[in-house]
Amino acid sequence: MLLIGLVLIPLLPVLISGRLGWWQVWVLAAVVILSFLVSRAVAARRNPGILAERASYGRHENVQPWDRWLSPLTAFGSAFILLAAGLEARFNGPAGFSFAVQVPGMALILFGYGLASYAFVENAFFSGTVRLQTERGHHVISSGPYGWVRHPGYAGSLLASLGMPLWLDSAWSFLPAAAVAALIFLRTRLEDRFLQESLPGYRNYARKVRYRLLPGIW
Repeated sequence: MLLIGLVLIPLLPVLISGRLGWWQVWVLAAVVILSFLVSRAVAARRNPGILAERASYGRHENVQPWDRWLSPLTAFGSAFILLAAGLEARFNGPAGFSFAVQVPGMALILFGYGLASYAFVENAFFSGTVRLQTERGHHVISSGPYGWVRHPGYAGSLLASLGMPLWLDSAWSFLPAAAVAALIFLRTRLEDRFLQESLPGYRNYARKVRYRLLPGIW
């Protein structure tokens, strides 16, 4: 699973299109791999046990029922974006975005992965599924990016997903990117409601940090 998620998925556009010289894909793959390795290394030193929690993905019984299908869809949502980019390049050719349009796409990707990595390092309870981690002393995290929005990990994923179609010069990718964005909004809403109902102190935290995903908007 790690090999698929970390290496094969980021390289899907190259593997599907056969364009080995598609350097934007290689840059994106490097960003994905580096952000994963660095964030995990830092988080493991700061929050012992977080990697074990992540490695137990799908094994816990107290996962919210709706998250048993939302979690994998959002986790592998970028695969559909990259799949669409590869198919477009193979059968239709690049969309023709100028480099001036592609650069903001990479800026969104970098900021998105940076924000999500920051959230992962800051939050000792950054699980792959939505559940109350009572066995780990689950409590509210309000430091770092959690002082800006209540779900910075999702915010980072949203930004990165919206930046990929631009960076990869793919019009087809906007459709799955929009679907991923909708899933992120849905999961954010459901998780926030669950935490307000179940996690002590979260309602007070929500009164202080008003926005769930986008500062000043929602």
